[in-house]
Amino acid sequence: MFIPLGDDNRDRRIAPLVNIALIAANVLVFVFLQGFGSNVRFTYSLSMVPAEILTGRDVVTDNREVTDPTTGEQFEVPGLQPTPWSVYLTLLTSMFMHGGLAHLLGNMLFLWIFGDNIENSMGHVRYLVFYLVTGVLASFGHLATVVALGQDLNVPSLGASGAISGVLGGYLLLFPRRQVRVLILRTITTVPAIVAIGMWFLFQVVSGIGLLGGSETGVAYGAHIGGFVAGFVLVKVFMLGIEPDPRWRPQPREL
Repeated sequence: MFIPLGDDNRDRRIAPLVNIALIAANVLVFVFLQGFGSNVRFTYSLSMVPAEILTGRDVVTDNREVTDPTTGEQFEVPGLQPTPWSVYLTLLTSMFMHGGLAHLLGNMLFLWIFGDNIENSMGHVRYLVFYLVTGVLASFGHLATVVALGQDLNVPSLGASGAISGVLGGYLLLFPRRQVRVLILRTITTVPAIVAIGMWFLFQVVSGIGLLGGSETGVAYGAHIGGFVAGFVLVKVFMLGIEPDPRWRPQPREL
């Protein structure tokens, strides 16, 4: 797997205010509302639960003891908490929460590098709507996967990964040849976006196929794939009426 480090931003015309606000919102929610992950009641109240979306009814469960099949270690899993408003709003609230610091930092790194280019192309308002719409559609992708594979409908999901996957899908269609700096196996190199994002998407597909074989990872690959496809399909719709910026052209690489 690779870690993105940056991309070509020479065509930037506007400050990525919405992208920065989205990153700030995710960080603030994790720090002050989730308490760095310690506020279980908040997290298990506003996460997206497939059973709730399917039925429209709030689901509240007790804490339960679970045994790790590998180590045999027992630990307590928190129960689902009451949702203070319509359960359908968790499709949005879950997009701004994370399961841990590594989860948050990884997502925000991808959003910081790739989101500003989409905002620069669409403008602030369209980009915000695009981000939220692809995030919601990603949740439906996860929901479809859970139902199709017969998984537990009461397991909550959370994170910005689905919406960010939509950003990656849009980025790939708009800027397939844009150069992206990546860290691969301790080596920093520059590759076209179609290679960098293509590697990421291939990993999601392979990991998603692993779910078909019964491999449980705790990662909602259905949301990643669904969000990516949604972003790839919808980005041109959100770009209707916007002329491409003629100032940016892919530059030849120096050998």
